[in-house]
Amino acid sequence: MTQPVTLPLWAFVLILLFAAVTFASHFLFPSVRWFFRKRAERVIARLNERLQKPIEPFKLARRYDMIERLVYDPEVTQAIVEHARSNNVPESVAFEKARRYAREIVPSFSATAYFTIGTRFARWLSKALYRIRLGAFPREQLEALDPDATIIFVMNHRSNMDYVLVTYLVSRAGALSYAVGEWARVWPLSGIIRAMGAYFIRRRSRGALYRRVLARYVQMATAGGVTQAMFPEGGLSLNGAPGKPKLGLLNYICTMPPSDRDVIFVPVALNYDRVLEDTFLIAADKNGARRFRPPLKTVIKAVSSHLWSRITRRFQSFGVASVGFGRPLELTAFAEQTKGDLTEAVAQELMNRIKAVVPVLSVPLVADALVQGANDRQSVLAGVKATLAALEDRRMVLPRRDPESLVDDALNRLAARDVILQTAGEITITDKGQDILAYYAGSIAHHLAGERPAAQSGSFSDAAVPQT
Repeated sequence: MTQPVTLPLWAFVLILLFAAVTFASHFLFPSVRWFFRKRAERVIARLNERLQKPIEPFKLARRYDMIERLVYDPEVTQAIVEHARSNNVPESVAFEKARRYAREIVPSFSATAYFTIGTRFARWLSKALYRIRLGAFPREQLEALDPDATIIFVMNHRSNMDYVLVTYLVSRAGALSYAVGEWARVWPLSGIIRAMGAYFIRRRSRGALYRRVLARYVQMATAGGVTQAMFPEGGLSLNGAPGKPKLGLLNYICTMPPSDRDVIFVPVALNYDRVLEDTFLIAADKNGARRFRPPLKTVIKAVSSHLWSRITRRFQSFGVASVGFGRPLELTAFAEQTKGDLTEAVAQELMNRIKAVVPVLSVPLVADALVQGANDRQSVLAGVKATLAALEDRRMVLPRRDPESLVDDALNRLAARDVILQTAGEITITDKGQDILAYYAGSIAHHLAGERPAAQSGSFSDAAVPQT
């Protein structure tokens, strides 16, 4: 028993390794997990004291538990059986496919990452690039919302900055869970986005099994009170104007099983004096291809140019970024008044309410005047004043500055981008400026469609201006 034993060095190292792993798994890891879990619980308790809508337990559930709950849901189980039968594969194979979909969809929310990193970064980036302005804001209606209801922000999609800007503006209200497209499913971005509470969706998937897994996750999150944000257009606007809604996610919510919680949609409209991706979006619109990815060389050049302008203190901002909030839509009350397809009615009503509060900014106003034929500063100023007067009659939230400074600022921004040339009092639109001006004018075209004869509004959307 006490005799020495001789072992090869590799065997001794292997024994030590197994001993270390055993010690860590039985003693160290549980203690570490307990320490971080307690710390996370204290952070969440402090956050819930200052948030208008506390973080729901559903959002804080372990990702593994949520995946298991999702794949064993009765509706998903039925979809697995149907998928196995229709594709002539074993149910175990279909089950693993459903589990893979669930892992892909379910986020891993971290309150620490969201509120200490995400919201601070969103605030810094938003203020670094833009002057932030709040547009329409029905304060009384928003403050009167049922605190137990599930709030879903429904937004028009102008830029990838939309995620950042809205996250910053509602950071004091609660944590948002975004529906994020396939563009973000790349490492390491995917891990960061999951930690922020976003869930991934395949917009082009036609498989019944995938759609059922996604539908049940969205319905579980909604029934669990998770505050969400979605873009009903399904993608970025390629022409600046609000697009037609797609019914996928909205249909999952409108057709979900009865729940004790009501669902309240809050329309949100965004507009910018400068959309960072505008030239890529315009090119995609002209080519007819929604998939677009800026070349890495172009991105590096743009970022380097921007950093140099900051170093040399020539950069001021990209102008104003404004967010307007529309009248909330309570799903239960709306459903009682609706005949026909509820999802279609909800989608159209939400888009109308979004359009009604799209902010009116200086660059879109000046772009509209130039598209209408103004060719010098005085005619641009006259056109802008006429537009502001027409919109003021509808009690819309308009730019705070006087028309003269508004026009001068917008003209200088457009000239700096070679969209227009100003010579001897005249304004000439450059070749590339034609498309850019139409893009920005399109963002407010629906506000003006009823103000002009049809012959003069050919470049604008023919959609009627919704009444607020």
